[in-house]
Amino acid sequence: MAKKSFIWTNFLLLGLVVVLMVYPLVFNRGADFEGADGKAQALIHEMKPDYQPWFSAIWEPPSGEIENLLFVLQGALGAGVVGYYLGYMKGKRETKRE
Repeated sequence: MAKKSFIWTNFLLLGLVVVLMVYPLVFNRGADFEGADGKAQALIHEMKPDYQPWFSAIWEPPSGEIENLLFVLQGALGAGVVGYYLGYMKGKRETKRE
């Protein structure tokens, strides 16, 4: 009985995640999903048109897709490190308990 309840809970959570992902895309059709960097740059340029940045990027990715890929890889690496640490600490605690 417990395993059946666990399966339904997983399906319910998965459905909730899908709804949370699809809802903004369906009901915000005209929304602009621009990043905060671009909006901040436009606001700075509007407030002070002669502003010069203090420094520039060392390397500029050749395309937006590669920039997105690097961003996703950075997030995945961070999630992997956090997940490894949490798993390690849980294993350490369970070993200490035994």
